[in-house]
Amino acid sequence: MNWNKLLSAQRYHPGNRTSLFHSHDRSQFQRDYDRLIFSSPFRRLQNKTQVFPLPGNIFVHNRLTHSLEVASVGRSLGNKVSQFLRRQQVELENPELLEEIGTIVSTGCLAHDLGNPPFGHSGEEAISYFFSEGEGNYLKKLLSDEEWNDLSHFEGNANTFRLLTHSFNGRRPGGYTMTYTTLASIVKYPYESTKANAKGFKYGFFQSEKEIYREVAEKLDIVMLSEKPLQYARHPLVYLVEAADDICYQIMDIEDSHKLRILSYDETIAILESFYDKNGDKEDLKIIARTFKTVTDKNERIAFLRAGIINKLITACAEVFIRHYDAIMAGTFNSALIKHVEGTCKTAYDACTKLAYERIYHTNMVTQIQIAGFKILGTILKEYTDAILKPETYYARNILSVMPEQYKVSKEDSMYTKIQTVVDYVSGMTDSYALNLYRKIKGIELPEIR
Repeated sequence: MNWNKLLSAQRYHPGNRTSLFHSHDRSQFQRDYDRLIFSSPFRRLQNKTQVFPLPGNIFVHNRLTHSLEVASVGRSLGNKVSQFLRRQQVELENPELLEEIGTIVSTGCLAHDLGNPPFGHSGEEAISYFFSEGEGNYLKKLLSDEEWNDLSHFEGNANTFRLLTHSFNGRRPGGYTMTYTTLASIVKYPYESTKANAKGFKYGFFQSEKEIYREVAEKLDIVMLSEKPLQYARHPLVYLVEAADDICYQIMDIEDSHKLRILSYDETIAILESFYDKNGDKEDLKIIARTFKTVTDKNERIAFLRAGIINKLITACAEVFIRHYDAIMAGTFNSALIKHVEGTCKTAYDACTKLAYERIYHTNMVTQIQIAGFKILGTILKEYTDAILKPETYYARNILSVMPEQYKVSKEDSMYTKIQTVVDYVSGMTDSYALNLYRKIKGIELPEIR
């Protein structure tokens, strides 16, 4: 792959494409970033669960704060790779594009969770379960195998790509009309759902956006690995977006767990200090010791350690990218950067992962929101899929009238399109919106009279 192709300021916009690099005082990639910051789907992330329920008195991460932090880390990773490419004297028709890599990666990080449904990762499981084993299983006979695979193995990553490119009813063509490079940097799993069957059911685009991704990949000259099922190599910047996410969620979950008293102060300090090698990081350890003499607040101490660890992991992941640069550009490298980090950081990160699965992700508060999510989303999906398939009934007309205009369907739409529209509606909900709608559907709560 070639950076002259991979870095394209041209936008995805059916029937109307521009290739201007600068617009007013912002580059096209900076416009992508700003477009996401001001978008409704990004704003809704503030009321979507990251890992823990959203409590009122202790502030833990939600999808919005997580995405902002990932974007910050991604910018640093992108800048390090940009510096490496300049040292390599990569020849570009527009050399200034190298300066934009930090912005592109940061934008990809902002977008990486946009397609995730409410109630954390259990929301994805709830949607998949509704179709694969729940009350929506009867719909299988109405769809092709490829379409059914999209629904019965719902994937938030693919939903992000759809959200950014799909022309929703009443909205402009091309979705958010992002640049081709920004779109490609978001797709961690550049293949369709039929390919994902052998890879843990993760994939990058639905059948409805398959040809859009093909256009993106062809425009950027990304290596195609297979036609049937469609599969491409990753855009190189995807590795940096993924690494930023891996760095943040693992370390920040540890910090949140301390705030929620799942982990004690001593446990938290011990796991964070394990990222520092007693021999190789002597100067850093001296700085930590001096800081702790001044800073006595426990949360601030943990925040100080966390900041240093994130910096260490940014450097380590950038080094992995550089070490495997040739394989990445050839499309033959197929692993997360974090998995190739070495030494003390590797040992400590693996210990964090083990601790998270044993002590954090299966606590009662996390399990309870997962159970609630299954019930809430399953109920809403059942009511709206039934209504959208039989819209002539009195109840269906009423319940469909609540759906926003962008999710309206017509009689001419295919069965796949109709069902997918319901999934669009549900996956875009915030936790509180889904809960309130569930209560109204079940008759538990009536609208307030004002």
